[in-house]
Amino acid sequence: MLCSIFLLHCGESLNADAPKSGRWREYRTHRFDPHLTDAQRESLEQLEAIGYLRGERPARTQSGVTLYDRERAHVGWNLYTSGHAAEAILMDMQGNLRHRWRCDFWDVWPDYPVKKGQGETQYFRRAYLYENGDLLAIYEGLGLVKLDKDSNLIWSNPIKAHHDLEVMPNGDIYVLTREAHMVPRVDPQNPVLEDFISIIDATGTERRRISLLSAFEGGNFPLIWPGSRDPSNPYDLFHTNSLRLLSGQLEGRAREFQRGRFLTSMLMLDAIAVVDLDRQQVVWARQGVYRSQHDPRVLANGNLLLFDNLGAEPVSRVLELDPVTGQIRWEYRGTADRPFFTKCCGSARRLPNGNTLITETDNGRAFEVTDDKQLVWEFHSPHLAGDQGQFVATLFDVVRVEPGFPIDWLPDAAQPAAADR
Repeated sequence: MLCSIFLLHCGESLNADAPKSGRWREYRTHRFDPHLTDAQRESLEQLEAIGYLRGERPARTQSGVTLYDRERAHVGWNLYTSGHAAEAILMDMQGNLRHRWRCDFWDVWPDYPVKKGQGETQYFRRAYLYENGDLLAIYEGLGLVKLDKDSNLIWSNPIKAHHDLEVMPNGDIYVLTREAHMVPRVDPQNPVLEDFISIIDATGTERRRISLLSAFEGGNFPLIWPGSRDPSNPYDLFHTNSLRLLSGQLEGRAREFQRGRFLTSMLMLDAIAVVDLDRQQVVWARQGVYRSQHDPRVLANGNLLLFDNLGAEPVSRVLELDPVTGQIRWEYRGTADRPFFTKCCGSARRLPNGNTLITETDNGRAFEVTDDKQLVWEFHSPHLAGDQGQFVATLFDVVRVEPGFPIDWLPDAAQPAAADR
């Protein structure tokens, strides 16, 4: 049975106001807090429902892989998640589907206290592929599941996971989570959405979580926090959207980037930051020429790569920055005939051959460019929404899986190098 029900037992007693049927103890939801007013409950529900539309932009006539330069593109597989369905897809460089993982949210959590039509139940926001074909998938702001290669459910946790995760060699999972609740020291009247880094073991059990709000309060960055809440949405404090483990390669240039710390991105603050989980403290933070940025990561050359959504509006761009000076070392912002822009999400990854793989989320497009900014691979999502197929599904992320990645669990395990060249 695909995605058979398997809920973790927390051993907590049921609240007296909770329904007597189902497994409501799993969710730790605010709805049973007797101290909240009706207005506060409504605000909390709105905060918990923050998400993305499944289809945002008018669909183009192009579909699938529309450009593939076999000589210059970095060969591999492509794993992507999209707003069209709760599934992850592995395709080859030509856009042929090679494998699919699916999981229906309501098969896992039939009593989850959200509306059946809530969009976040209908797609995977992020996925991580294990070498044996297992898959981790985030239902945005709702939970985390682990599936085997055949989409059978291994475990589930209704922790409010969102945006990003990292898997450690020992099997631990570090994932962004959030909680909508009252934090009187921030706002004595209204609830806020607080972000955490949660540490989950290989069985799916949360062992620890670190508040990013407390980590910023323990640091010394008064120009970034406190006092810089976005007036258009003052209750989603950080909207943290990225989590990257640091290898320590930058310690010689920037001692704050020590091995074992995490690089994060806070959209609401237009800032990226380094968090020391042992000290539970932000030890480095920077704002710059970017706004509403996503996906910062350290490159092999010691620079930072990030996706800048709005810093050069009306276009988006990918920036390579010096982490010490903040200077731009390389950037890509599209061309006159192929501009790109996404207000939401977006990702950029430097590939082993020096090319950069970019996901333009709102337009359902991913593409690969060379160091001299030549387009060598392009994919347009084939997933359409709307009564007449007038919208293209949001393309959250495309990850290039290396040719040497173990894929003997696939029915047809031919390497992409042989299949695509």
